[in-house]
Amino acid sequence: MLDEVVKEMKGIKVEPEVELQIDLNVTSYIPDEYIQDANQKIEIYQNIALCKNEEDIQNVIDEIIDRFGNMPSELENLIDIARIKYLAKRLKISKIASKKTAVVFTFEPNQFELDLNELIKKYGNKIKFSAGIKPMITLEIGSNNERQILNDVTEFLR
Repeated sequence: MLDEVVKEMKGIKVEPEVELQIDLNVTSYIPDEYIQDANQKIEIYQNIALCKNEEDIQNVIDEIIDRFGNMPSELENLIDIARIKYLAKRLKISKIASKKTAVVFTFEPNQFELDLNELIKKYGNKIKFSAGIKPMITLEIGSNNERQILNDVTEFLR
């Protein structure tokens, strides 16, 4: 936040950060059996929330494994959501939501910059595009499997 104020004072245009809502049908939290101490748990949640790139994600993963051992799937899911968050912000996506066996990506108004031809080549009939004030892309995952959802969403955003 302070960096943005300093940049604006120097005359550097700062794009407002997109507020991103993620509503995927996956279980993502730190189980009590894995980290009992509430303060340590809060610290890990904060570290995950601050991730802005893949290097940050890897550092958090390394720290968690060093301190607490192999991660449970719920925590892996939480870290995958942090990864999805930074990938989606780059693309100006404002919402990612599960709908039955599909995931809907909603873009900020006038911010859609993806190559539809490339997406159609790659995904064919697994993808649907809806134009409008807030353009949307629906990606058919074809499964309710948490790992499949997270992997397919991450791959789509890359």
